[in-house]
Amino acid sequence: MSRRILIVDDATFIRSLLKDILLKNNFEIAGEAVNGQEAVTLYQQLQPDLVTMDITMPEKSGLEALKEIIQTSPNAKIIMCSAMGQQAMVLEAIKSGAKDFIVKPFQPDRVVEALEKVLSH
Repeated sequence: MSRRILIVDDATFIRSLLKDILLKNNFEIAGEAVNGQEAVTLYQQLQPDLVTMDITMPEKSGLEALKEIIQTSPNAKIIMCSAMGQQAMVLEAIKSGAKDFIVKPFQPDRVVEALEKVLSH
């Protein structure tokens, strides 16, 4: 089963944290994006198996990018990453097509569990 992941977050620290968790658990990093606009472009170019998408980013938010990707690729598997207290945005993301969400600060076990669950469906 292919496990190519696109990591989208404007914070370098968060991207490297996620990359570290994913590589230790045999996921392949398809690419990294720093905002929603880049996420949409890279998604189309790379066709990853799954995207981890931050909600709050400059230029285009994770919610906007999610909706745009789902419009062109309805079967896209996207997991939203949110800070505590963003429940309303997480609910909107799920309604808009996100498959799951993980809360920052990341618990490595929860990240892996969420990705495995979404990829297996």
